[in-house]
Amino acid sequence: MIKTMKRLIDRKKLTFLASLTFVASVSCANAQEAVQSKVLASNLKHPWGMAFLPDGDILLTERNFGNIRRFSFDTGLSNPIKNVPESVSVNQGGMLGLTIDPEFTENQTIYFCYVKKGNGGHSSNVAKAKLVNDSLADVKTIFTAKPLLNNGYHFGCRLGFDDDGYLFITLGDRNKYRKEAQSTDDHFGTIVRIHPDGSVPSDNPFVDGKAPEVYSYGHRNVQGLVVHPETRVLWAMEHGPRGGDEVNIIESGNNYGWPVITYGTEYSGRKITDITEKEGMEQPVLYWTPSIAPSGMAFYHGDKFPDWQGDLLVGSLKFRHLRRVKMNGDVPGEEIEYLKDLNERIRDVIIGPDGLIYVLTDEARGKLIQISPSS
Repeated sequence: MIKTMKRLIDRKKLTFLASLTFVASVSCANAQEAVQSKVLASNLKHPWGMAFLPDGDILLTERNFGNIRRFSFDTGLSNPIKNVPESVSVNQGGMLGLTIDPEFTENQTIYFCYVKKGNGGHSSNVAKAKLVNDSLADVKTIFTAKPLLNNGYHFGCRLGFDDDGYLFITLGDRNKYRKEAQSTDDHFGTIVRIHPDGSVPSDNPFVDGKAPEVYSYGHRNVQGLVVHPETRVLWAMEHGPRGGDEVNIIESGNNYGWPVITYGTEYSGRKITDITEKEGMEQPVLYWTPSIAPSGMAFYHGDKFPDWQGDLLVGSLKFRHLRRVKMNGDVPGEEIEYLKDLNERIRDVIIGPDGLIYVLTDEARGKLIQISPSS
């Protein structure tokens, strides 16, 4: 099993397919669990994000084709939703994360992040729209990450709501602009917080600055975001370079250190910095060296895997597995790898209302997969 380094921080308080089923391997010799996996849909074009609707259907995005699609357990995978704004598939960009409004049952509103080109380059943009049958209506862009750059890397872009109804958006450092992650005057390497209409909350920590949407900074490329199902605290996960992937508890105004402190190195092996800790900069709850290239995260909550309650699930792009981190509160423990037999990059993971686990594989012919306990 890949060596994993951990640190506890001091914080403030299916197209529809016939069932393809197999039992996935588990990497750790002392692990007794096995899981059963079923392919629900395939031939997806680099699927990236997903969310459950109140009726039990799943909305998902296809990065390369700029699509939003709907999966129904009764009728299978829909055609692409109509009236979706055009996105630009540039390197890591395209149609990325999405979430639904906490009041979706009343307002049928969804939010999605997509990359588009504007004056000066490309940028992550968040739009809201009403989902009406197989089409979007009242589409409105409510946030644009600034400044725009001719650069196709490190866009972020996960979306999520907290219990107070604020919308959080994760944003990357755009690769060559890593030093800007230490600035709160732009959106590089930040997590931003806005109201659902795009306006800025008056209690944001940098509300009087040039980028008042910024909630936390010092991030590299955040691609996991979740509110803990029990503590209701916001957690995020970001890609390091060569090593130094991080899982963090996110709090208002905090600096998470990139690139001043990191446990990673350049892809060439050259040092980025000589320090891993500095006063005023947060330490991760968990980090991986070497990198596992994590993307998508969820805390298990449900009744199908009772021994997994509160454990952290993350997808690994690099090593092509679903990783379970056993948690004792906020303290990480043993790690177990699943779905290695798939040999596909795991892009996203969510927990369904049925207590089962759902993942997307980021491939040219990607899959939506349901995970249940092995019989």
